[in-house]
Amino acid sequence: MEPEPFYTLPTQPPDSVSKSEVKKETKALKKRLAGLQNVFYADGQHALLVIFQGVDASGKDGTVRKVFSGVNPAGCHVKSWKVLTEEERQYDFLWRIHKHVPPKGMIHVFNRSHYEDIIVPRVKNLVPAEQLRKCYDYINAFEHLLKEENNTIVLKFYLHISKEEQIKRLNERLEDPRKRWKYDPGDFVAHSHWDSYMQAYREVFEQCCEAADWHVVPADQKWYRNFMVIKKIVERLDQLNLAYPSHIKDS
Repeated sequence: MEPEPFYTLPTQPPDSVSKSEVKKETKALKKRLAGLQNVFYADGQHALLVIFQGVDASGKDGTVRKVFSGVNPAGCHVKSWKVLTEEERQYDFLWRIHKHVPPKGMIHVFNRSHYEDIIVPRVKNLVPAEQLRKCYDYINAFEHLLKEENNTIVLKFYLHISKEEQIKRLNERLEDPRKRWKYDPGDFVAHSHWDSYMQAYREVFEQCCEAADWHVVPADQKWYRNFMVIKKIVERLDQLNLAYPSHIKDS
């Protein structure tokens, strides 16, 4: 029996979850992440790449801000990916990405990523299916390279909101003066292609999971979304058994 499509998974937290308890635990996890980042940087044996994907208004910006607000900026870099520039169009789609992957000791966060460069063309039918399949292979090889050649841990999060929550948030951008700067008419056009985006993401999750699994995070409630993301990051860093170097560097 095939597993259920990801888009049938809940976008809300379980009924049994206490909001106050989750917020309390999130606060403790943020403190734990700050400590882990410090030793991660000093240990210098691994790199961490955290990727956030999701439909428009799924909360990528807010997740980055809330999850990483307590870490040392010297050891963390955030890259938000926009539409390809004219220069970037002259190269393969991974050229611009590779320049921003983390060196050892660093945490790099991608707000959107190389996946955007195959999801949008997939939805808009801009490239043939055979070319997309090759792109999936290139991405798998790229992530394997990061993992095997540079000890890079790749954590991929899909922020899973409902169709109803998305349109609610898009409308808020029109109604709230503090959010109006985010408004883009194209977001409503994309919303009308919801089913196509869901199918595109489903294909990506199935095809691009060789080097790193995808984590589908219920994201209708921001407090639960933040908790699930930071919990997974802390758990993964804890598995590394990080330690401060015992030797003194030569001057």
